[in-house]
Amino acid sequence: MEHAQGQKPAVAAHAEGQQHPIGIYLKIWGLLFVLSAASYMVDYLHFQGYLRWFLIIVFMLLKAGLIVAVFMHMMWERLALMYAILVPTVLLMVLLGIGALEADYTFFTRGVFFVKGLL
Repeated sequence: MEHAQGQKPAVAAHAEGQQHPIGIYLKIWGLLFVLSAASYMVDYLHFQGYLRWFLIIVFMLLKAGLIVAVFMHMMWERLALMYAILVPTVLLMVLLGIGALEADYTFFTRGVFFVKGLL
């Protein structure tokens, strides 16, 4: 039993984990509320066209980034773990954007050549 005297109990080791002040979470919650209100104001003020979609997407990405950074504790993680999660997500978004541009070009090209052949 003498060898176990120098060890810390499992409960004490677990209690030594990283603790974040509640103020950070309350501030982020308030900021998320403000961003959500701004997102709803885009609809309420009847923005139309590309400005509407741009604002909605910007507010959406800001809210998602805050949630991932703070509530999922990504802000306090290692850089390698951040890269492992963020790089594939950004790459997927870029590839989806390229696919959307290509689809638009293909749709336009088909319209030009197929309609021209029917007339």
